[in-house]
Amino acid sequence: MGETEQRPTAGSRLGAQENAGISTLEHGQKPPVTPPGKLVSIKIQMLDDTQETFDIPQRAPGKVLHDAVCNHLNLVEGDYFGLEFPDHRKMMVWLDLLKPVMKQIRRPKHIVVKFVVKFFPPDHAQLQEELTRYLFALQVKQDLAQGRLTCNDTSTALLISHIVQSEIGDFDETIDREHLAKSKYIPHQEALEDKIMEFHRNHMGQTPAESDFQLLEIARRLEMYGIRLHPAKDREGTKINLAVANTGILVFQGHTKINAFNWAKVRKLSFKRKRFLIKLRPDVNSSFQDTLEFLMASRDFCKSFWKICVEHHAFFRLFEEPKPKPKPVLFSRGSSFRFSGRTQKQVLDYVKEGGHKKVQFERKHSKIHSIRSLTAQPSEQHTEVPKQVSDVDETLAYGDTNDAAAVQSCRQGKELKSSTEDTGQHKSPSLKKSPKEGRKVDGAVVSTVEEEEEPAKDRMQQNRPQSQQPSTGSLTGSPHLSELSINSQGGPSVANMTLSPNLSPDAKQSSPLVSPLLNDPSCIRADDEEEVKRKRFPTEKAYFIAKEVATTERTYLKDLEVITSWFQSAVSKEDCMPETLKNLIFSNFEPLHKFHTGFLKEIEQRLALWEGRSNAHIKGDYQRIGDVMLKNIQGMKQLTVHLRKHNEILMELENGIKNSRKLETFCRDFELQKVCYLPLNTFLLRPLHRLMHYKQIMERLCKHYHPSNIDFRDSRAALAEISEMVAQLHGNMIKMENFQKLHELKKDLIGMDNLVIPGREFIRLGSLSKLSGKGLQQRMFFLFNDILLYTSRGLTASNQFKAHGHLPLYGMTMEESEEEWGVPHCLTLRGQHQSIVVAASTRAEMDKWTEDIQMAIDLAEKSSGPAPELLASSPPDNKSPDETTVDQESEDDLSASRTSLERQSPHRGNTTVHVCWHRNTSVSMIDFSIAVENQLSGNLLRKFKNSNGWQKLWVVFTNFCMFFYKSHQDNHPLASLPLLGYSLTLPSESENIHKDYVFKLHFKSHVYYFRAESEYTFERWMEVIRSATSSASRTRALSHKEPHAY
Repeated sequence: MGETEQRPTAGSRLGAQENAGISTLEHGQKPPVTPPGKLVSIKIQMLDDTQETFDIPQRAPGKVLHDAVCNHLNLVEGDYFGLEFPDHRKMMVWLDLLKPVMKQIRRPKHIVVKFVVKFFPPDHAQLQEELTRYLFALQVKQDLAQGRLTCNDTSTALLISHIVQSEIGDFDETIDREHLAKSKYIPHQEALEDKIMEFHRNHMGQTPAESDFQLLEIARRLEMYGIRLHPAKDREGTKINLAVANTGILVFQGHTKINAFNWAKVRKLSFKRKRFLIKLRPDVNSSFQDTLEFLMASRDFCKSFWKICVEHHAFFRLFEEPKPKPKPVLFSRGSSFRFSGRTQKQVLDYVKEGGHKKVQFERKHSKIHSIRSLTAQPSEQHTEVPKQVSDVDETLAYGDTNDAAAVQSCRQGKELKSSTEDTGQHKSPSLKKSPKEGRKVDGAVVSTVEEEEEPAKDRMQQNRPQSQQPSTGSLTGSPHLSELSINSQGGPSVANMTLSPNLSPDAKQSSPLVSPLLNDPSCIRADDEEEVKRKRFPTEKAYFIAKEVATTERTYLKDLEVITSWFQSAVSKEDCMPETLKNLIFSNFEPLHKFHTGFLKEIEQRLALWEGRSNAHIKGDYQRIGDVMLKNIQGMKQLTVHLRKHNEILMELENGIKNSRKLETFCRDFELQKVCYLPLNTFLLRPLHRLMHYKQIMERLCKHYHPSNIDFRDSRAALAEISEMVAQLHGNMIKMENFQKLHELKKDLIGMDNLVIPGREFIRLGSLSKLSGKGLQQRMFFLFNDILLYTSRGLTASNQFKAHGHLPLYGMTMEESEEEWGVPHCLTLRGQHQSIVVAASTRAEMDKWTEDIQMAIDLAEKSSGPAPELLASSPPDNKSPDETTVDQESEDDLSASRTSLERQSPHRGNTTVHVCWHRNTSVSMIDFSIAVENQLSGNLLRKFKNSNGWQKLWVVFTNFCMFFYKSHQDNHPLASLPLLGYSLTLPSESENIHKDYVFKLHFKSHVYYFRAESEYTFERWMEVIRSATSSASRTRALSHKEPHAY
């Protein structure tokens, strides 16, 4: 039989690269010697029910086989798993890693060894890899099916609903029933099917990684989680079951736990023939005898259970692998068995130190792919920028927003990278200092958008509403997604408004970064003296995490003030909003503003003590933030009643705008004020997004702390509290974001009657070329779950896009047609009544569209039928590419669609739609979801390519855009820089940037350097900016089957 390497491996089946396996040995240790000789084939059954065959030398110890399986799976945390097999008595036993395999498995041809979870940690957040959690989820699924994990019907249905979500995606009654009919998760499942579907309905938008996380979160609270019962009898002859867990030895009567002996209470474990003995430490408060005795079926059963106990104690309680006992000279007494392998602490330290390589994997049972891990961990900052192939224009503006780096589970930081699509794999350069090599962060060529900036008004006018100044618009909304907002604050009135060099081919204007105000000599400049001053502050990572809480809280409070102060003040001066709507909005936002004002004050006071800026400072007592977070997060739970109202607020406001021209005009004018730097309804979603940010920050803090840290307990408790709040409000947020996104798109389009309808969900927007009789003409395409809409930019004062036609996805077919039409990256889309030919700018762009369109077609086929008519007055374009006049932009666009309320009104000209148009690229709902999590605020030093000094600015990063302020107290940004398409690199030695923590943003001739204050903040800025300069994975758990109730 050929060697293992010559056959398709388990790793290749899971999508991993060859030879990318990770050894389970500590650094510096040598792998077990593999004796030469004849090879023996061992069949291994994996947790996904597949079988792999491994060829090992006859005399190889069990560790060789275990490592071979882990290497094949590219499993970093393989120490949690073990190999079990039936011995000659048909009793399932664990493979001893120190003994030769052939001495344990006598007839390997007739034995199938199972690869299963052996050690169940107390908290699945300690599992740092998405692959590990996926395998644990498979183990839970297996235990349910085998009746090993018992629980009540409600818990069972909830567990299965998360498994179904990870396998088929979002709820659809027909698909759910078909899937449950084919897949039997438990015996007699039929009685629970309705309850399973009821729970599944609540998991909309949840990715497979998130489903695994939630599944384990529920399972770990069950009494029988990770429990294997071993029959025994007590001294009175009563039948009981013994089990071992991470906490100690458990005693069950049936499936009910009746006693537990924690490791701290156990002095010694031993066995004598069939008797299993537990010697306890003396305890005056305990009625237990010094030694407990249990009788088991046989000596072999007793010894097997004793071994398992020894291994559990060593794995969870020891810091390192126990050393082997010296061999006795004459005779031995007792067993020489010992635990072999890394302890849990060693595993956690190994992964924490980054001693492994990330790999992608596929889920065998899942029809969808993991988009991002629920717990993307910012503590592992990669410096690479995934490749994105389009070279287009550039738009410069400044921005940042509340920090919400993808941190969704204390121990899951790296899943985001493994599940997002990289077009290449790159090594991260050291982040501690700016490398002197002139290489791109990951060799990626990232397309950039041109630069756009609007001159800022005099700061004396900051606080005055200026409706004639367009605020930048942005598209936001999507389950879990943040708004993609490209806007610049201030600037010329809409009539005279022009985009920057690349965004507007007709007009040129200076870079926002060279605006008079930003280059004013009065602006603070930083030099080496300021750097010395900075270095006097604390340098530990926990301090900078706490500081990030403060800086992002400042931005969040300013965002709340847009509603509670600016919007409320404007509403009070205009009689345009019904009293019921006023009360609904402000009565729910004012308590939030009041609470977070106090919260920010507490955080800033703690930072002052931490930095030693207070007379009350005592070293150590105030160098923590977990207690402050726990106290305030518990206080936030009282505000849940207000957070639940945000869904109603958003819908009632949009309904009011729809029914009242006066209110619509008022809201539009308010959005044009500089203080409203994002779309108005985006601010209504901020409180829900902020909860996600708290969760991510606490996960990052828990990841950083050692369990013995004084702040760890409070931090973990705060994480548990905020995780519960996020879980409760997650479903509402998903629906709200899609609802908000549709309304934002509606503002960019004219000629539309009914874009926003129940059940419609946005998938992707972007620029494609449409083939007509006059050749290729640029069009803006909008893909929803039921139709594909195409538009062109009209020659109107509002710069909106006029709808030309749409194709229902129901009955549509798609095929590549490059050879037929002689156009690169060309697709033919055939609807039931018309066909169009489109071409993408690059192969990567075509792949994105192909995947999303095919997915949408599949979803439409499963829906009830064709979509309703979409266009207001424009007739559908039924002409084939051979016909002549097709979709020509003309002055006729000015008179199109009188039904559109936004047509003749001022409108932001630099929204996401416009940026994609000028850069010839596209953005998906997944990109928006990542943007929600990647928000940050703080001070940065900025330098131009040819300037000498560094200028200090307050920067807010949100919606793929950097917004620049003189200080955090300013009410509106001075300029903004959309980053879609920019390249993120580190400066080369030839650029003479002899400073630490510097990164470089550039597109074409536009080059900007930014400098952070510490390694941690440098890594955080690199992380969030990477999310805007690179394209997200297009594989997603997206099944839009249940209509949203608007």
